[in-house]
Amino acid sequence: PLAGFQFHAGKKLWPRMRVGDALVLVREPENVHDPLAIRVEWQGQHIGYVPRRENRDVARLLDRGAKLFARISRLAESRDPWARVRFEILAPLDEARP
Repeated sequence: PLAGFQFHAGKKLWPRMRVGDALVLVREPENVHDPLAIRVEWQGQHIGYVPRRENRDVARLLDRGAKLFARISRLAESRDPWARVRFEILAPLDEARP
């Protein structure tokens, strides 16, 4: 799930968001709440974060320069902001490896 959706631009952007839309992952190593924080953006707007319990490996990959892609995998009308947006993070296969 997308963390912090209710605290960022998500509510006003919700009507325009679609399953399959690309998301951008941005490392925030200077974040005072979590040095492994990864901001999630939709069309240049901050809509939340990768949940803290799941950000360690993703942060490590981004810090090493990995090209990760993210997209919306599910949108749900819900009062629970943690249930509104689900997303997936994808890493391309290394074509140079056999």
